[in-house]
Amino acid sequence: MQKSDGMNYAPQGKAEPVVKPGEFVFAAAALDHGHIYGMCNGLREAGATLKWVYDADPKKVEQFVKTYPEVKPARCLEEILEDPEVKLVAAAAVPNLRCELGLRVMDAGKDYFTDKTPLTSLAQLEAARLKTRETGRKYMVYYSERLHVESAVYAGQLVKAGAIGKVISMLGLGPHRLNAPSRPDWFFKKEQYGGILCDIGSHQIEQILYFTGSEEATLQSARIANYGHPQYPELDDFGDATLVTESGASAYFRVDWFTPDGLSTWGDGRTIIQGTDGYIELRKYVNVAADKAGDHIFLVDHQGEHYISAAGKTGFPFFGQLILDCLNRTENAMTQDHAFKAAELCVKAQCLAEQSLK
Repeated sequence: MQKSDGMNYAPQGKAEPVVKPGEFVFAAAALDHGHIYGMCNGLREAGATLKWVYDADPKKVEQFVKTYPEVKPARCLEEILEDPEVKLVAAAAVPNLRCELGLRVMDAGKDYFTDKTPLTSLAQLEAARLKTRETGRKYMVYYSERLHVESAVYAGQLVKAGAIGKVISMLGLGPHRLNAPSRPDWFFKKEQYGGILCDIGSHQIEQILYFTGSEEATLQSARIANYGHPQYPELDDFGDATLVTESGASAYFRVDWFTPDGLSTWGDGRTIIQGTDGYIELRKYVNVAADKAGDHIFLVDHQGEHYISAAGKTGFPFFGQLILDCLNRTENAMTQDHAFKAAELCVKAQCLAEQSLK
């Protein structure tokens, strides 16, 4: 698994099937972002059967088939939507097209699993909410910086167990490497990618809600800038925001496209969770100048200072939970309200930041 480019970072875990072969069939569509590979890896490792793939670009399909030889290329999206065996469609479309695709999937009676950010406007959010209520289908989101990172999974278990008391503050750092020559045209067009706070900021907001145990948060401030890429005038290469959650916790996050070439991975993602009885720091992908592996947890509590290597400890339970949720119509992997609230706040943060520039 390559670690230099976040767009094509696709974690792989051990197989932990929750269903038998053929019991949960899914398809992949809209291969515009490399996260589709991480999404498919997680589902397959949890026992899901990948049957179909569709994209209008035959080169993308060809590469996908090389990775997953068992998959069948579909002639059109309708071939997937009309297959009664398919229970879920996983997709990583251009961000501003993700909602439109999701509406089609849900209208076909199937659950939808999209890459983050799941949508780019409040109008799309309202349409998605209405469609989930109308159809009873799921509009799930691949917030990979929590769901597909073992240190984040382990930290969630520690927080829920009360290891640091009540969470009162959070700091999220989400730097990414730009790798501009390898990016598609839509990546640099604001209308299509949604802006930095809407896009990669969605990871941070989702984690803030999750680790603070909150269903709501209020934005206090948000900023965006283009500090170093005038050749891409619509690119936000920096963004940050502050929030206060309904639990009373304060939170600040920063995202940017300034990972230097010397770093061994695509971004030095970190999260600090402050509680009333201690704090946790996650160094998700690297411990700079000390350990190029990821999944480092530093925990300080009343008993002392602790280091935990989370690699191989938890696996990625979200995917198995999602499969069972789709089969049983439960909400153990992630509630629909949580998925949509993170999306709502990231869109609002982007709008607030853009208004502040005027």
